[in-house]
Amino acid sequence: MAERRKTKVVDVGGVRIGSPHPVSIQSMTKTDTQDIASTVSQINELEEAGCEIVRVAVKDNRDAKAISSIKKETHLPLVADIHFDYKLALEAIKEGADKIRINPGNIKTEEEVSAVIDAAKEKDIPIRLGMNSGSLEEVIRTEEERSDKMVEEMLKYLEAFEKRNFQNIVLSLKFPTPSETVEAYRKMAAKSDYPFHLGVTASGPLEEGIVKSSIGIGTLLMEGIGDTIRVSLTGDPLYEVDAAKRILSSSGCRDFGPEIISCPTCGRCQVDLVSIVKELEEELKGDPKYSISHTDKQITIAIMGCEVNGPGEAKSADIGIAFGKGKGAIFKGGKVIKTIEVDSAIKELLDIIREET
Repeated sequence: MAERRKTKVVDVGGVRIGSPHPVSIQSMTKTDTQDIASTVSQINELEEAGCEIVRVAVKDNRDAKAISSIKKETHLPLVADIHFDYKLALEAIKEGADKIRINPGNIKTEEEVSAVIDAAKEKDIPIRLGMNSGSLEEVIRTEEERSDKMVEEMLKYLEAFEKRNFQNIVLSLKFPTPSETVEAYRKMAAKSDYPFHLGVTASGPLEEGIVKSSIGIGTLLMEGIGDTIRVSLTGDPLYEVDAAKRILSSSGCRDFGPEIISCPTCGRCQVDLVSIVKELEEELKGDPKYSISHTDKQITIAIMGCEVNGPGEAKSADIGIAFGKGKGAIFKGGKVIKTIEVDSAIKELLDIIREET
C-alpha cells in the first residue's frame, strides 16, 4: 500500500477527515428526512453497524428544519445534502448540521456560494463540494476528457472559496464507473491538498454496486488517496456500511476484527467447508466482542479444506485449521497444537479465538 496522501484536516462533528486520521465510513439515510422517527431509527441502526458520519437529503424547508430534532435523538455527525436551493443550506446550518454538501453543478452563482460560505464560517463547519457525472453540463464522449473536465470545473469552483479564505473543505469527484472515478481523483490529488470523500456514484444494486465500489474505492485507497468513503448502493444502507468496512479492511487501511481466509473448495475437499465457514462467520458476527462492528482487534483465521494449500495457509494465519478426511489440524502461531474431529471444529476454534482476543 502506498503512503497516505498528505491533506488538510477538517472536523465533522468530532470526526476528523484527512491525513493522518483513519479513513472514516459514511452512509446516507434512505428515509424522508422530515419523517423524524424513521430517520432517527435508521441513523441509530447505522451507528450500531459502524457508520461514523451520516448524510440526510434536504429537499425542502421541512427537511432542513427537521435536522435539529434529529440531532437531539442521534449521536452521529449529520451532513445535510443540498441541491438547487442554497437557502436550504443556510437553514440546515441554522438547525445545527455538522457539515453541508453542495453540488457545483446546481449551486453556482457568486451570491449563492458566498452566502453558504459565510454561514459555514460563522458556525465553523466544513462544506463538501460534491461533483458527479451529472454535474457536467457538456456531453463529453471519452473517459479521459470527462475526468479532465470534472477536475477543471472543480478547480474553477474552488476559486470562490479560496478568494474568501475558506479552506474547511472536502472534495468528491464521482462517476458511475470505477475507471473514470479513479482517474478524476488521481488528477485532482495532483492539484490540491484538500481531503477526499471517495465513492462510485450510482454504482447500482447490491452485488454489482459492491464490486464497482470495491474496484474504484479500493484502487484509490491502496494508492494512498482517500480520507472518508461512502459505498453507494441501491438498497438498505446497512449494506453500505458493511461493504465499506470490508473495503477498508481488505485495502489495509483499517482493522475490523477477525478476518477469515478460506479456500474455494474443490473435489479434494472431504468436509462441508462451506457450512463450517458460514457457521464460524455467523458466530463471530453474533458475539459483540468479535463483531466487525465492535472491535478493531485484527487476527487472521484460515479455514482450509485439503492438504494442498491447507497447512501452508493455516501456518501463515494467526489461527488456522487444515482439514483432511474427517479430521482437522489446528495451527496457532505457525505450529500444530491439536488434531480435532470435524464436528467439534467450530467450538475448538472459537475457544482459541477467545483466548487470543
